Amino acid sequence: MTMFWTIWISVITIGTIIGCYWLLQWTLANKTGVEEGESMGHEFDGIEELNNQLPRWWTILFYLTMVWGVIYLALYPGLGGFKGFLGWESANLHVTSLEESRLALREDIEQGRINEYAMQVKLAEELFDPIFEEYAKTPVEQLASNEEALQVGKRLFIQNCAQCHGSDARGQRGGFPNLTDNDWLYGGSGDKIKETLIKGRVGAMPGWLAPFGERGIEEIVAYTLSLSGREVDQSLADAGKTRFMACAACHGMDGKGNQMIGAPNLTDNIWLYGGSERQVTETLNYGRNGVMPAFDQTLGEDKVHVVAAYVYSLSQE
Repeated sequence: MTMFWTIWISVITIGTIIGCYWLLQWTLANKTGVEEGESMGHEFDGIEELNNQLPRWWTILFYLTMVWGVIYLALYPGLGGFKGFLGWESANLHVTSLEESRLALREDIEQGRINEYAMQVKLAEELFDPIFEEYAKTPVEQLASNEEALQVGKRLFIQNCAQCHGSDARGQRGGFPNLTDNDWLYGGSGDKIKETLIKGRVGAMPGWLAPFGERGIEEIVAYTLSLSGREVDQSLADAGKTRFMACAACHGMDGKGNQMIGAPNLTDNIWLYGGSERQVTETLNYGRNGVMPAFDQTLGEDKVHVVAAYVYSLSQE
């Protein structure tokens, strides 16, 4: 926080307390010239206004509120850069990176600093880490039949994965796979799903417009669509079959893909970026690039294990 904001906040905060005190003193003073308890000369609908002081209990509450405000400002941060005598912090606000945040968090926990976020993390670790450690002892496929673990995995999925794959895990067009259909780019076993979550994935397909031209792309599109039983111009598909040799390096000669590198199966009519002729043409013209972040540092391996079990369960009958 800059010096300007430090001074600005301090002036407003202290000025408000002083202003409240002055206002209370001003209202308690009798400046009307009318004796206390006498009529102010105002009457409305039979109700006459008298010159009475504020009730004593009300006045005392006002004073206590101001005293509490001063005590609070002394104990907790509230006046610009002043951290308060307790040294309390809501979180490590000085960090500039995730790694720096992790290090500062661990240091606060180890040294017992009064950091609200660190204290909450420590409490959560003490409560829940033993549960996740116990779940981690069970293979993903077996854990997928544990209803309690699946509910935990579902909540973690919604918090961390639903932004891309949807709350129902059915994905969305544009490179976010449906996780419920048993069609997997890198494999759908428990270990493979866990590997994907821990390490993340980077998928890339080059654009082919420059080497093949528009006519060549049209032929490859026809052949690619024919692999999933679509009706196409057979003459274009026959010409595209020869050109498909360049695609076979990743997708295989039969077009069934390669889970070792995440190359999609082109024969099942399931399309990550859309399967219309226009969308497949766009994919071939310009290529595609997809990135899934790694969650090893965000969630940790034990939590990833539970999420993997939940994701695995979605594609099982």
